[in-house]
Amino acid sequence: MTFDGRFPGDFFANLSPGQVVATIIEKAGELHVSDLFLLAEESGLRVAFRRMGGIETVAALPLELGRSVITLIKAEAGIDLGDRRRPHEGRRIQAVGERVIDLRINIIPTLHGEDVCARLLDRKFGLKTLEQIGLTRIELNKMQAMLNNPSGLILVTGPTGTGKTTTLYAALQYLNDGTRKINTLEDPIEYAVNGLRQSQANTKIGLDFPELLRNVLRQSPDVIMVGEIRDEETATTAVRAANSGTVVLSTLHAPVAAAAVQSMAALGVNRFFLSNCLLGVVAQRLVRTLCPKCRVAYDIGESPETFADIQSFLEPGFGSYIFGPGSCDACLQQGYSGRTAILELMLFNRALRQLVAKGCSSEELQAFAVQQGMLEFRRSAMVKVAMGVTSTEEVLRELPTDQLGLDL
Repeated sequence: MTFDGRFPGDFFANLSPGQVVATIIEKAGELHVSDLFLLAEESGLRVAFRRMGGIETVAALPLELGRSVITLIKAEAGIDLGDRRRPHEGRRIQAVGERVIDLRINIIPTLHGEDVCARLLDRKFGLKTLEQIGLTRIELNKMQAMLNNPSGLILVTGPTGTGKTTTLYAALQYLNDGTRKINTLEDPIEYAVNGLRQSQANTKIGLDFPELLRNVLRQSPDVIMVGEIRDEETATTAVRAANSGTVVLSTLHAPVAAAAVQSMAALGVNRFFLSNCLLGVVAQRLVRTLCPKCRVAYDIGESPETFADIQSFLEPGFGSYIFGPGSCDACLQQGYSGRTAILELMLFNRALRQLVAKGCSSEELQAFAVQQGMLEFRRSAMVKVAMGVTSTEEVLRELPTDQLGLDL
């Protein structure tokens, strides 16, 4: 079947619930979908994919077939079939050709029945290297130099769903060369990676990040990855570990790189100890990448100043065109074929650490870092536009206007 973004209305009519589930998951895997949704509605079950950040409805199942599909998914994920009043979590493994897709399933009761959200984790496509996450050549060199430090704290910031975990795993793969003992504390473990000592938090038995972190420090690690810093004890213990000879990587919610300092201070971390150990902060957003087969180039020869302030960051041959989406069968007529990160990479030198210890604001830290050569979100996005990676429309859609220097 040629898939044009939606299954025909009668496609599932003669299929069993098991065949329906297998077909939907297989198609989701082929399209590199991040989330699969089964949404209970009054007339049936709506099937939707989250692909490249957007949600697309792909099918509608009749009421009885939809209920059977939900029951099957719950059974295969080890979820209590009789309890439809509480949220549930489970896991299912699905083979798609030679690939294995791990589905992390969450079910919640709604007005018309149970909604299912399944996060699809495909190790073959989900795990990326530092070269693949969206760093420029200069930023890649800086990132590798930062990771090569024997101790210190590295934070990855951004809203939910902006690829922070992907960046952490890319950093871990770079460090995972057999010469370091690397422990990860996760909730849940996203990808099983050979060479990493991976532990999962379990709040049901009181095993949270602070408890795990206190104990893993007794395991003599060289590198610790903490899935997220979300409380005062985790933040304080992470800083203490980074000050005592361990590389600590973690995620944090902060709008820009410089704001990570204020977020840590709000969690009660002493600014002096933070300034001593902070190696760098990576702030990021995700944008869709233009389909290389149909993207359209527009000559900007009459506006040579368009990329003037980022020309030194561009590879040779770029800066004379701006690119936009086209339309072809390869990208299902969408003009986009994947996603990449727009990044701020703030490396902390002695001068920046002094500003942190003095209690300077995030605006002052950001301005100083830009003077030191950091690409803030606006210029980082323009580099991607100038090199044909993404479009101005996509940048305006994904990045807040205040971070683009716009006053709307």
